[in-house]
Amino acid sequence: MDSNNPAGPYTSPTEYDPGMVAGQIEEIAAFPSELRHCISDFDDEKFATFTLPGQWTVSQVIHHLVDSHISAFMRLKWALTEDNPVIKPYDESACVNLPDALEMHPEEALAILAPLHRRFAFLLSHLAEAQMNRTYHHPDLNRDVPVYEIAALYSWHGRHHMAHIQLLKKDRGWQ
Repeated sequence: MDSNNPAGPYTSPTEYDPGMVAGQIEEIAAFPSELRHCISDFDDEKFATFTLPGQWTVSQVIHHLVDSHISAFMRLKWALTEDNPVIKPYDESACVNLPDALEMHPEEALAILAPLHRRFAFLLSHLAEAQMNRTYHHPDLNRDVPVYEIAALYSWHGRHHMAHIQLLKKDRGWQ
């Protein structure tokens, strides 16, 4: 297993597959409660532990998930309401080193994640095929990203970071 990608690498879907997207939407909807279960016995010391050497603490990962998924939700809305908008990438590492991610308890982020994911999953589940094929342009990737790929990427993104936390728990004997 690759410790950098314990959930496996992300693979972009090449076309819209309603069954696959439905499963990804279910993952997005379930993720906040699965994450809560994964960290249910964490105390401040465990939240302050780095998931990988030189990377982010568990707390920073949780704050990052909120930052990233808020961004994804807005990208989804822009793709649905504008004609192939150019999105603005952001510096994830800089954001997790701001005072909110460094000093606020991860519970503050978790309180945002659950309702965000309910809205995210609800909106995705109510889209027609034509809406799933709408796009935004990602300047760092230099390509157009279809809405159906948002479901794929962010279902994977949650799994990816939770797998890091699960690997940490296993390595530290916290299970």
